[in-house]
Amino acid sequence: MRSDLWAEKMYAGSWITTGATLDVTDKATGETIGKVADATAADIADACARANAVAASWAAVAPSERADIIRRAGELMIEHKDEAVYWLVRETGSTRYKAEFEIAVTKDYFDHAANLLSAPWRTVIQDDAETLSYFERTPLGVVSVIGPFNWPLVLGLRAVAPALAAGNAVVLKPSSNTAVAGGLLLARLFEEAGLPAGVLSVVTGSGSAGAAMVRDPNVAMIAFTGSTGVGRDIGAAAGGELKRFALELGGKNPFVVLHDADIELAARAGAFATFLHQGQICIAVGLHIVHESVADAYAARLAELAREMKVGDPWREQVALGPIISERQRDHIHQMVQESVSEGAKVVEGGTYEGSFYRPTVVTNLGSSSRLVKEEVFGPIAPIVTFQDDEEALRLANGSGYGLAASIFGELGHAREIAKRVESGMVHVNDQPVKVDTRAPFGGVKASGNTTRIGTQHDLDEYTTARWVTEMKVTPTYTLSNS
Repeated sequence: MRSDLWAEKMYAGSWITTGATLDVTDKATGETIGKVADATAADIADACARANAVAASWAAVAPSERADIIRRAGELMIEHKDEAVYWLVRETGSTRYKAEFEIAVTKDYFDHAANLLSAPWRTVIQDDAETLSYFERTPLGVVSVIGPFNWPLVLGLRAVAPALAAGNAVVLKPSSNTAVAGGLLLARLFEEAGLPAGVLSVVTGSGSAGAAMVRDPNVAMIAFTGSTGVGRDIGAAAGGELKRFALELGGKNPFVVLHDADIELAARAGAFATFLHQGQICIAVGLHIVHESVADAYAARLAELAREMKVGDPWREQVALGPIISERQRDHIHQMVQESVSEGAKVVEGGTYEGSFYRPTVVTNLGSSSRLVKEEVFGPIAPIVTFQDDEEALRLANGSGYGLAASIFGELGHAREIAKRVESGMVHVNDQPVKVDTRAPFGGVKASGNTTRIGTQHDLDEYTTARWVTEMKVTPTYTLSNS
């Protein structure tokens, strides 16, 4: 790695220093910019055992002290913002705009987690001359966090920080595509902020490393962000072990444009929320559902906006879109587009790539059975389908099997009524869906998750359990009677 980087010291937070390694690559060029450990099953077991050994002592730390450490880690991230941008741009393919946006949201989650510790942790049920009865929040023990590649810093931290705040020890396994930005960078921040050794362990490696964490007997809970397919496997494995699990999964987020919508506003919002970070966002627009009376105008404007977007290496030039995370994912995206064309769809704009760079793409004339209509793409593709009336729009919006986020554009009263009937965990009226606010619950329904909620006070519910306690102030009398 670059010797001038502050995170060169991050290996103190990783602790795995021997054995096989994985390359850290620049996603735009394929250049190797570092190496990280490829954890073995023994490494996983060791990390989970270490976490279990220190969990009780961390839970005993005063809440104010835990809050200070978490808040300080967030301050350190801002102090080292330039380096965080470096890793997000080079390792994840982020544009600088997206990287800086991610850092700002991550800082909000640091502060949010620290502020959770000022919330009441005990609720009194009865307190009289005879009895004190209350329930209190207690930590779970060891929480395993498995993070994604797309927004690795914030999506890892939003589970790690509240889990730590709640008094749990954490073992974090970032995506192998973004091991530094999604893992080792966080380890370094918490280490320098004063987090005791072993309370957070970062384990880098392949998917098998994540599977080993799910099975480990020391782990009480798994928090996973990623694809629905992997989430189902994790849920099945964790359920079999009677472990708690929180799954934030994929989406096919509908973007409904009603006949009375402001087409310019809708097209700009649709372009932003479809193409930001190459469409590699769980809450990106997955399907544009447009009234037939405005569909041609909407598609034409969306195509114009896509055509204006520069695609290239975000580390070396100012661009709107950077690289796709891997050649495999790029090929998957292109195959879905080509399949739709063979079925009769029309590519209005894009549909081509050069190296890792896929052009923002607009596709129309799609059949109901097209994979672009039914499946999550996770790429810069805007599939457009049309509808004749509101009931058809709702059938399309609710028909994917997912239920993460949705947007409805139209006259406010009309759009509000449609929004009430959309089956999703989050819905936005005359606004795009790529939104995050720690004051609001984040999560999906149906195939988009197991109704877990991220943010607000829900984080305390996720990472603690309620324990009922009674204390008798007088000597009780217990009598068994036959009457």
